[in-house]
Amino acid sequence: MDHRISPQQVKFESIVQLWSESLPDELRQHCRITDISAGRLKVLVDSPSYMYELQLCSSEILAELRRRCPQVRIKRIKIALA
Repeated sequence: MDHRISPQQVKFESIVQLWSESLPDELRQHCRITDISAGRLKVLVDSPSYMYELQLCSSEILAELRRRCPQVRIKRIKIALA
């Protein structure tokens, strides 16, 4: 089992780190990644105003994630209120 979990964890750690680097500090404090599966990155946001801000920049963030972490194959970002 360890041989299957470790490679996945390494891939997803790079996404989480890149996510943190890509977001402005103010926005990063109000959202968090909750799931990565089937090409979808699910993010919870704690207020509608930050959800809107994240939606505005999500296409740029998605492009950066795809460019820097192609092995994860993120196809879309799903944003939801916590």
